[in-house]
Amino acid sequence: MPKEIISSRRLHYAFDEQTFKRFRATELKVKLATSNWERQRYFTLRERVFIDEQQLLTREQDGDDFKATAIVALASNCGMSDDVIGAVRIFQVNDASYPNLWFGGRLCVAKDYRGHRNIGKTLINTAVSRAKLLGCTHFRAYVQLQNVSYFEGLHWRQIDEKNIAGRPHKLMYADLSAYPLTCLPAPEINDPERTMA
Repeated sequence: MPKEIISSRRLHYAFDEQTFKRFRATELKVKLATSNWERQRYFTLRERVFIDEQQLLTREQDGDDFKATAIVALASNCGMSDDVIGAVRIFQVNDASYPNLWFGGRLCVAKDYRGHRNIGKTLINTAVSRAKLLGCTHFRAYVQLQNVSYFEGLHWRQIDEKNIAGRPHKLMYADLSAYPLTCLPAPEINDPERTMA
């Protein structure tokens, strides 16, 4: 083809960039954070959500992290986990009025994965079930107001209200009878589209 004809043609593509969604891994797993990279990415995600996005805290880590068990949601590709896309922590609190009292906290999911495949619900289920396995008889968490109805749908009830970092939170407790002990670590979250094919 002559050079002048090639240069005068405009190339048209058969796709529209707006039709592409951000990539999300199809293989997800919720487990205890056991490796160094998992713990590092766990804290990085918490900082991104609670400091950068919500501007709730100026320093994300606190004294409870020393006694807490970190639980993560991992995104995997080709069977290899490569990023932490969800996080929550659990820890026991000494309280004479409530023996075996445990708290959950710092629940967060990466922005691109929010509302995807029940990651938040799976993290909560794993957190409460893990605490029960460790002897928990009372499980509580401070919940931001915009998340109260979500937790109520997962068998949580309000007890009290408290300002944390200048914002109102509800103290809530889990109905432990709604959280039967499961085989831990939690199962992988499989892509339903892949299993139906």
